[in-house]
Amino acid sequence: MKRWFSCLRRQAVFPVFLICCLLGFGMPGSGEARAAEVVDRIVAIVNDDIIRLSDLNSQFEPIEQRIRSRGLPFAQEAEALYEARRELIQDLIDEKLADQVIREAGIRAGQGEIDAAIERIKASNRLTEDDLRRALQARGMSMEDYREDIRQQILRNKLIDRKIKSRIVITEGDIREHFEANPEKYGLTGKYRLQNIFMPYGGDENETLRKMETALDELKAGASFSETAKSYSMGPNASDGGELGTFALEDLSDHLRPVLLDLEPGDFTDIIETQLGYQIFYLADVEEPEEREVEDAMREIEQQLYEQKVEEKFDEWLESLRESAHIRVKL
Repeated sequence: MKRWFSCLRRQAVFPVFLICCLLGFGMPGSGEARAAEVVDRIVAIVNDDIIRLSDLNSQFEPIEQRIRSRGLPFAQEAEALYEARRELIQDLIDEKLADQVIREAGIRAGQGEIDAAIERIKASNRLTEDDLRRALQARGMSMEDYREDIRQQILRNKLIDRKIKSRIVITEGDIREHFEANPEKYGLTGKYRLQNIFMPYGGDENETLRKMETALDELKAGASFSETAKSYSMGPNASDGGELGTFALEDLSDHLRPVLLDLEPGDFTDIIETQLGYQIFYLADVEEPEEREVEDAMREIEQQLYEQKVEEKFDEWLESLRESAHIRVKL
């Protein structure tokens, strides 16, 4: 799925509040040497729009740091950087194509819509205005830049509503068929009380990862998760021992569900790379699951089938745009 579409539809314990940049560039080498060599140029032409090398590089640095912090062998690191760069260029091309349709359709996003979106993001992440500004600062992003990113997300979401979502219908028969085909997924439901240790990306990635590894080592040695969270976590809930609250399985993001299903109360995960930063999750308690009927899961299944259909139609629509567009990549 394309990176900006993924950001718009993602539902997780920690919804995305910083634009995710899936990118990489070039072969391993020193940042200082590369900075001295950079000369801006056009790397892609998309109809009448262009993508510059500076656009690519401005989104490259945090993910390059993350890839390099993994300590991969030289060949694997080079492959990871090359693949990330290839994906980014395709994503940027798709964004240009979608933005061209937005302009042609006269789609707009007002300041009130941007304000409301930011307030929802703050509320869902339990962030104050200062928390958000500190998180943005850690990513080298100003509030003005962040508001522009939110505006772009709103415009693209409106585009998807207009071009894709309005044409999709999920029937009751579709829902019942899916329920019967996945009894292990929908037959039982429980509530999961979670805590976490969180460290955002930004700054010295190697040092951040080392701190997370130290916290994980202490947990493995028998330390209290709550006390460890108070000592190490940089989330707004750190003073509460990393308390997140209680969630139904269907409320959690897709990448968290299989991880939690393998845990027993009192267990914790390894370090997980999420959209916001490194996290360790702790399963404090699980309420006794209850068997469900299809009627109890209808809304959940309808949403999942709907999102799946939207993604499929979205990819088909983008492919049609590519086929009719003049695209030239200049590497």
